[in-house]
Amino acid sequence: MKRFNYRVIDETNKQVAGVVEGNNLPQAALILRGKKLTIVSLREVTASAFDELFSSVGKPKFEEITNFTRQIATMIASGLPLIEALRILKEQSKPRLAVIIDKVLTEVEGGSSLGSALEKTEGTFSNVYIALVKAGESAGVLDEIMGKMADTLDKQQEFKNKTKGALIYPMIVAIGMVLVATIMMIFVVPKMTQMYKDFGAKLPLPTVILIGISDFMVNYWYVFFGSIIGGYLLFRRWARTPVGALMVEQVIFKIPIWGPLRKDIMLADFSRTMGLLSSAAIPILDGLRIVADTLGSQIYGDQIRRTANRVEKGSTLADAIAATSDFPPILSQMIAVGEQTGKVDQILSRLADFYESQSELKVKALTTAIEPIIMVFMGIGVGFLVMAVIMPIYQLTNQF
Repeated sequence: MKRFNYRVIDETNKQVAGVVEGNNLPQAALILRGKKLTIVSLREVTASAFDELFSSVGKPKFEEITNFTRQIATMIASGLPLIEALRILKEQSKPRLAVIIDKVLTEVEGGSSLGSALEKTEGTFSNVYIALVKAGESAGVLDEIMGKMADTLDKQQEFKNKTKGALIYPMIVAIGMVLVATIMMIFVVPKMTQMYKDFGAKLPLPTVILIGISDFMVNYWYVFFGSIIGGYLLFRRWARTPVGALMVEQVIFKIPIWGPLRKDIMLADFSRTMGLLSSAAIPILDGLRIVADTLGSQIYGDQIRRTANRVEKGSTLADAIAATSDFPPILSQMIAVGEQTGKVDQILSRLADFYESQSELKVKALTTAIEPIIMVFMGIGVGFLVMAVIMPIYQLTNQF
């Protein structure tokens, strides 16, 4: 369908601008007149190449969604109509998000609810996000729900930033090691080993290996880097299949420190999301099914679906979680307390804070463990290089 910019006068004699979709100009005009609007201007939208370029480059960033949620919650709480709030945010947002908001605005102007409009944005907003928006609209507390979602997204973003920040130093060191080794093999080692070849002496095994690696890097560097990139792309594609994702996740969970860290992150996401859904009066069964599809873990997703099946058969949430093998006992025990006191959402929120604090401790332990491991590999590499370079010199000296 084509899109048309319009400027109309409504029943209160107020001039309003917006966008309407239609197969052609007459149909767009008919839609507007059907809403008892007097058309001032109506013209087809022609997207520029610049807009098309930016609209096709990925989805909006997590920070953009968080800011959008916070801003729309503030505007609605201030009494600003939803359509007007969307128009303002469209003008203020970056191109990628502005395109999404424009689609949402068009749907809302056409009579759709905000939740239904968000469903048509092709995966920009998660199922949890959409379910909460619909619950907020049904209960007439959209501003409160959006505010809680913004708080939750802020906490998630803050935790991700802490995790990434803690791993920056080890990653920089590792990347530096790879770059230095590559430069040494391509530019430095060939010059150092050329004199050994000229002497024609029998070289020790470390030197032979070093010269072989260096020759390969010099003559077939494109094969080396191509193999790394190709292998990474193939592995990434395989890891996205159900079997691959399950196997990768099983291996990750068995890695010391990193495995327990991933589990705590999953438990924190589960607790915070379920607490938010519960506070929005979304039924536990529906909440479990939503979380199972959005948690990003095949193992925990399957466990949550089994939990949902037990709840559907009449079990309490605490008993259903206690029957699963991947959830720690404290989770079911705390939820049981919440069910008895009628404060499940608050208990889940506190559990999320607890698991996030545990995750932060494990992140620090992980970085502490990574640094000496990197130093060990660096020492082995430097030691091998020194042996390969010095041993031939020692042998040649003995010959004379």
